[in-house]
Amino acid sequence: MSIISFGEYIEGKNFKVLNERIVRGSSGVMLLIALIAFIYGFIIKQYIVLPYLSGFLAFSFFVAIFINPKFSPTVFISWLLVRKQSSLPIGAIQKKFAWSLGLALTLTIFILSLFLLLDESYFDPVCMLCLICISLLYLETVFGICVGCKLYHLTVKLKLIKAPKEKPNCMGDACSTDVD
Repeated sequence: MSIISFGEYIEGKNFKVLNERIVRGSSGVMLLIALIAFIYGFIIKQYIVLPYLSGFLAFSFFVAIFINPKFSPTVFISWLLVRKQSSLPIGAIQKKFAWSLGLALTLTIFILSLFLLLDESYFDPVCMLCLICISLLYLETVFGICVGCKLYHLTVKLKLIKAPKEKPNCMGDACSTDVD
């Protein structure tokens, strides 16, 4: 895989893939960070940690999407933990779409959390967005359900975005892009 790339080609697949184990592990690392932010921000009422932790998550998504997942901090931590396990290839295209949604969500939380430091009226929207983020990370980490990937497949079926030439699989082979 080159330095600037999202996914890699492997033998037997005609589309770029990522390792499902690393992706799920990265979600678990993000879930842990999101839970720490939630506890500090919404239980202990220490809002100062929210911009730092949400900013870190946004940075991790940004690096994964625009540079290379291998250089994303959460992906790297996950790789360290699962590197001796066998690889489970999943399609990269829908993961890029899902992580782009994750980037938008974490950037929104980051920006609103900066306003929250000065004005507590931002508490409810930041709290709600954090709960959505935690829920999505939980679904992916625990059950292997990537809601962003499901939305990708829905947008392809609705012809809102162009269908890929090859039909990539998703986590646990639960879905495929069956558009002709």
